[in-house]
Amino acid sequence: MRVPPLGEILASARVVALPLRTRFRGIDVREAVLFEGPEGWTEFSPFAEYDDAEASAWLAAAIDFGWMPQPPPVRDTIRVNATVPAVDAAAVAEVLSGFHGCRTAKIKVGERGQTLVDDIARVAAVRAAMGPAGRIRVDANGAWNVDEAEHAIHAFAEHDLEYAEQPCASVEELAELRRRVRYMGIPIAADESVRKAADPLAVARAGAADLLVIKAQPLGGIRRALGIVAEAGLPAVVSSALDTSVGLGMGLALAAALPDLEFDCGLGTASLLAADVTAEPLRAHEGAVEARRAVADPDLLRAHAASAERRGWWLARLERCHARLAS
Repeated sequence: MRVPPLGEILASARVVALPLRTRFRGIDVREAVLFEGPEGWTEFSPFAEYDDAEASAWLAAAIDFGWMPQPPPVRDTIRVNATVPAVDAAAVAEVLSGFHGCRTAKIKVGERGQTLVDDIARVAAVRAAMGPAGRIRVDANGAWNVDEAEHAIHAFAEHDLEYAEQPCASVEELAELRRRVRYMGIPIAADESVRKAADPLAVARAGAADLLVIKAQPLGGIRRALGIVAEAGLPAVVSSALDTSVGLGMGLALAAALPDLEFDCGLGTASLLAADVTAEPLRAHEGAVEARRAVADPDLLRAHAASAERRGWWLARLERCHARLAS
């Protein structure tokens, strides 16, 4: 991959701060750097706590999406799931109303400061709202040990889970949990064990997951993500990292290029944002999102510009990551 000069990136770089409709992943505002390459607008938005080594993969993905033609699509729309943050059960219906026509919901569970009772109530509320035909998956972001995860999956089982995403943190724990719950017929999905791993294929080799959750930015771009899926030989769900619509365009291009796409994807998360950077946000309509690249709107970039302090922080981070890629 050719790394463009830093000045070429900074010439169009804009740092934005977008408010969320509901607190998600411990944040109320999503920050991102957007810049424009020969292929169009692209996004660099690793979460603030990630170190430069991890964040550099996100910059590699942004450069690839902005400067390189992408693999040809095999579909032009992507079915997506609703994403339910760790809200009170009473707030579930309002959250789901923002995801037009979605037949699937991913529910955050295992949130710090909450209990399994809270999680069960949230899952039950989603099932009640979606009815028996709705598809429900839970995501614990590796919050549980094996015993806790087994207990939780048993508790959720009456609500007919499609799968449980990253219930435990390590590959070894996932393999043991998968062995324990196999008789229940509830698949185990791996997310962090792919995108945050030195070896993203280790989880597949260990037989620790039934499917992979794939994100374009953390894996260094669409081509690398496609290679991981092909080599792993497991079904894949393409998900976002709470991107702006510009970043979602990258995930949608990945989902559009996958030869097989059995599951609804986690690419409807623009509905979690109270503001976006494009006049035509990539939101779900009748349960699907068009696989297209978003174009940043100059007025919205100005309206949602981050503070001078945060702009400086992000551009310094971008410069450090650029130096790592260039070397």
